[in-house]
Amino acid sequence: MNFHNPNVATRAALYLRVSTARQAEHDVSIPDQRKQGETWCASRGYQLVETFVEAGASATNDKRPEFQRMIEAATTKPAPFDIVVVHSFSRFFRDHFELEFYVRKLAKNGIKLVSITQEMGDDPMHQMMRQIMALFDEYQSKENAKHVLRTMNENARQGFWNGARPPIGYRIVAAEQRGSKIKKKLEIDPLHADTVRLIYRLFLEGDGTSGALGVKAIATYLNERRIFTRDGGRWGLAQVHAILTRTTYIGEHRFNTRSHKDRQKKPESEVAIMAVPPLIDRETFDAVQARLKSRQPMVTPARVSSGPTLLTGICFCAKCGGAMTLRTGRGSAGGTYRYYTCSTKARQGKTGCEGRTIQMDRLDHLVVDHIEGRLLRPTRLETILSSVIDRRQERTERRREHLSELHRRITEADQRLGRLFDAIESGLVDKDDSVARDRIAGLKAVRDQAQADADRIEAALESESGEAISTDMLKSFARKARERIRLEDGGYRRDHLRALAQRVEVDDAEARIMGSKSELLRTLVAAASGGKSTAFGVHSSVLKWRARKDSNL
Repeated sequence: MNFHNPNVATRAALYLRVSTARQAEHDVSIPDQRKQGETWCASRGYQLVETFVEAGASATNDKRPEFQRMIEAATTKPAPFDIVVVHSFSRFFRDHFELEFYVRKLAKNGIKLVSITQEMGDDPMHQMMRQIMALFDEYQSKENAKHVLRTMNENARQGFWNGARPPIGYRIVAAEQRGSKIKKKLEIDPLHADTVRLIYRLFLEGDGTSGALGVKAIATYLNERRIFTRDGGRWGLAQVHAILTRTTYIGEHRFNTRSHKDRQKKPESEVAIMAVPPLIDRETFDAVQARLKSRQPMVTPARVSSGPTLLTGICFCAKCGGAMTLRTGRGSAGGTYRYYTCSTKARQGKTGCEGRTIQMDRLDHLVVDHIEGRLLRPTRLETILSSVIDRRQERTERRREHLSELHRRITEADQRLGRLFDAIESGLVDKDDSVARDRIAGLKAVRDQAQADADRIEAALESESGEAISTDMLKSFARKARERIRLEDGGYRRDHLRALAQRVEVDDAEARIMGSKSELLRTLVAAASGGKSTAFGVHSSVLKWRARKDSNL
């Protein structure tokens, strides 16, 4: 197999590998492999020309830097060594197909793979034995992986963190010690938790000057106001969308959702749910998911969301959930009339949905009359908004607590920086020392991020300070809303209506009108402060300000 001069010593390269970074850090097996490999080469008179050390890499695939560097060197001409020495074939590969592939790749350049604990010849019998051992190594690796995964799943179900970086808004803390192992859990990180809450609030309510924001608009909002990511970077669409859809924030972290190798989604039965402290209430989370779903083109086409009619985009069939779209027809007298009909029924007929059709003018009148007569009464508004106002007060208290924590962190960072600078001035610490520079940079980053968050929270508290709701404010809002919702020619203002109702469901005998309490409060405050109502996009059914029996027309 080797083509080197027999009078020249065989040149050997050592390949050493351990499975985990922890083993590498604690010198569990690499020093032993090195010692045995060097002794083995010396006893045979082999010249050791290079050593490749792989610290913390699995042998189930070839995505290993040192392995690839070794293969690249071994396939150059002329070959820099004659044999590759490993402790066992499992150090080289645990997949029998991949093992044989690379054995043949090395052989093409005159290089032989040798195991110091599983010495083999070149005859067919020994080749078959090597392949059988590789099969057993692969089986053992897969069984070990299954056992480790079962252990990690159970660890997650018990509420313990398995490692990796936590989602933004959380931090890892030591929970308890079991033997030599320290079990860890997640707790809410006060420095970034409010950013997560802000993203949810912007998506459902907006920032108080406009309607609810989309994912792209939220990323722009955060970046323009220098609200950085956890790493001090800029926000992107994927990061915002991940926060809006991650169940971790309602206290249910999903572990083992995808295959480690091909990233394919795993069945729900294999997913482990880990309990964590919730950042967002389930009602808010469900509202966000419903709105995200309603904005998908396959669910609600763009033309429906931006149609010119009063209820287009917020009117849905109660039977199938499909959008009610505008259709035209001719009456017996030859006149043209317009009506809302279930889009599923219009496309597929009654086999798709038996949803009803209703004249446009009739449904428009019913919805507006009901809002005027039921919703736009001061006592009714006070009842509807009481729970939202209470939640806002709770949020204000939470913000004040978070603000105190941020100020504490700012003071603490400044004090530590001061002590470091004093040490540098007194000569105790070298200003060019890399550890000192990294420490100063880290403390400045924490201080600046905390200051930016504190400024944002103070601005939010200041803007909300004048949002107290009085009886006179409710009366004035109800009167103005009744006036503005109607046009002089008998029509209706589409944008004003959508500030009050975000979803209308049409059934055979009734229509149900639903809206967001938070949107209603935001509109009320904006009107009271002299702002004008703006056009709103399509909202899903979120917090219902009207029970079903109170919405029957």
